[in-house]
Amino acid sequence: MELFITKYLLSLTTTTDLSEFDIKENLKGEAQQVTTMFSSINEKLKSMLPSILFALIVFVIGMLLSKILINLLLKTLKRTNVDKTARGFLKSLIKIVLYTLIGVITLSLLNVPMTSIVTIIGAAGLAIGLALQGSLSNLAGGFIILFAQPFKSGDYIETPDASGTVESISILYTKLITPDNNTIYVPNGNVSSGKIINYTQRPTRRLSLEFSFNSDCDIKKIKKILVEIISSHEKILKDPEPFIKVGRNAGNKITIYTRVWTLTEDYWDVNFDMFELTTEAFDRHDIKTSQNHYDISMR
Repeated sequence: MELFITKYLLSLTTTTDLSEFDIKENLKGEAQQVTTMFSSINEKLKSMLPSILFALIVFVIGMLLSKILINLLLKTLKRTNVDKTARGFLKSLIKIVLYTLIGVITLSLLNVPMTSIVTIIGAAGLAIGLALQGSLSNLAGGFIILFAQPFKSGDYIETPDASGTVESISILYTKLITPDNNTIYVPNGNVSSGKIINYTQRPTRRLSLEFSFNSDCDIKKIKKILVEIISSHEKILKDPEPFIKVGRNAGNKITIYTRVWTLTEDYWDVNFDMFELTTEAFDRHDIKTSQNHYDISMR
């Protein structure tokens, strides 16, 4: 080390009018200063080594305890029947708080002044807040969703931005899975501030169909066909009672409204079955519809 320092200092010496003795003395003095500096640093490291090791041990133990605490909290929340999405949100929030606390304790063990730690955290919080102003609305939206609970994991919802089955709610985003298995992350701020339609919150749903026929059609025959189809379908509920009425007579067109109830999970099966069965029945009885369309409503 001293040989390297001597060669380095010799390369920095550009004065040519000094005697060889003066040069050697200067080099010895500079080398002594550098050696003293390295020795001082070495001594400080040696003196700080116990504190560093202790802080490292506390950090590792703190991380392990935080994981144990989070797992215990999740088990407690499961026993209290808290929704899965709420559990995930609380887990993320508590993890951030615990990790921040562990970091503060570790720095304090390294003799970093507490005022400096608080100043750094405050400055970092201010910088993050300014940089993530839009994300703060998402954070607030996450709290609103968590406590208002307009939907839960497994519900099929429609928001102003997207629709799909709710898989999870994080601090900033709600994760949706579309029917074609795509993943959509919708900002919580947009979800909480917009209209939310929850299609699966209720156990039953109503399917509304409208059939349009020419004005000279046999209404009684059509209603009889619809009653037979509805009564033979095992997934259509008998209570509430199905509804089949003529609701509109506009010129040469008559509209028959048909409303049936089914379990929410059977809704789409009944929807497609009704279209298929009515089309086949009308063709079999040579009944021509001028227009077939449907509308969706909820109980």
